[in-house]
Amino acid sequence: MQVVFLNTFEKVGQDSRAEQAQLSICEQNGVWSVIWTESYVNGLDEQQAVWFEGGSWEEMMTAFRHGIAVQMGEGYSPLIDGMLEERRGQDGLGSLYSMIQCYGEMNTDPVLFEALREWRRSKAVEGKKSAYLIASNRMLWMLSSFVPQQPEELMQIPGWGETKQAAYAEDVLAITRNFQRERSFPLDWVSAAIDPKVYIKWVYKQKENKYKSQMDRQQEKQKLLRGIAEGNSLEGLLAQTELPRRDLMERIEKLETEGYDIEPLIERELESMPESEQQLVWDAYIAVGDRYLKPVLQRVYGEEAVQGKGKSIDLIYDRLRLIRLRYRRMKINQVS
Repeated sequence: MQVVFLNTFEKVGQDSRAEQAQLSICEQNGVWSVIWTESYVNGLDEQQAVWFEGGSWEEMMTAFRHGIAVQMGEGYSPLIDGMLEERRGQDGLGSLYSMIQCYGEMNTDPVLFEALREWRRSKAVEGKKSAYLIASNRMLWMLSSFVPQQPEELMQIPGWGETKQAAYAEDVLAITRNFQRERSFPLDWVSAAIDPKVYIKWVYKQKENKYKSQMDRQQEKQKLLRGIAEGNSLEGLLAQTELPRRDLMERIEKLETEGYDIEPLIERELESMPESEQQLVWDAYIAVGDRYLKPVLQRVYGEEAVQGKGKSIDLIYDRLRLIRLRYRRMKINQVS
C-alpha cells in the first residue's frame, strides 16, 4: 500500500496529556483509503479508524474533509493546515459575517423565534411556497437574537438582502418591535462578545455538516446508479431511495447531465407509452421549448391534464421529463 499523503495532528487531552494523531491517504490497486490513527505521546495506547475505502476519488476527498472538520472541532490542530480548501484569518468581513451567524444561533430568544416561525408558516401557505424560501431557521435565529427595530437594521443581518427587505420587512418589524433587546446596531460588537472557543467549534461544526451532506448525496447517487443498473423502475427507485418523486426525477436529470447512461431507464419507463403519444410530446418540445413542462403538458393533453384529471398526473410528468432528457441530448449532439 502506497502512502500518498500524511499529516500529524495534536491536542491536549482532558488529563492534560498531549494526544497525537496521524491522518494518511493510501492507495493500492486503484482503491483509496483514509486512515486516522491516534495515540498518547510517549504512551502505548493507539486507536485506528478507517474513514473511507473505495475507488472514488471524489468520495474519498469528501470523507477526508469531513473527518478533518470533526477532529478539528474536537480540538486537534494539524501540522500542515489548509486541507479544507479555505483561507485562514478571522479579521475580515467574512469572519464577522459568520460570527454574527454563530452569535445569533447561540443567543436566540425562543419566544420571538416561535413568533417568527409562525409568521413564516402562514406566509408560506399564503404564497404556496416552501417555508425555507421565506427565511431559513438560521435567519430566524439571528432575527430573534438581534431583534432589529428599523429597516436599515434588518439589512445588517447576513443573508437578508434587498429582495427580503422589499417583501417582508414590514411584517418582520411588526413582530420584532414587540420585543426588547439587550444590544444595539451596528453589530460590530459581536466579534468581541463571542467566546473564541465557542466560535471555532461552531465553525468546524458547519464544515462537518457541509461535508456530511456531500457524503450523503454521494451515497444516494451510488444507490440510485445501482438501482438503474439492476433494472429497477421509477417506482422501485422511489422505494429504494425513499426520495420524494420530484427530487428523484431531479437526481436522474442530474445524472444525465453528468454523463451517466440513463437511456435503459428511459426505455423501460416509456415501453408502455404509444409511439404516437411520444411523438406528440417531442413535437411539443420543438414548438414551445423544453424549459417548462406545463406548456408541453397542456399542448399534448389539454386543460384536463393540467388540472390533474384524467391520466395520472405524476405518470404524465415523469414521462415528459424522460422524453425531455432525450430531446436535450439530441440538441447537444446536434451542436457538437
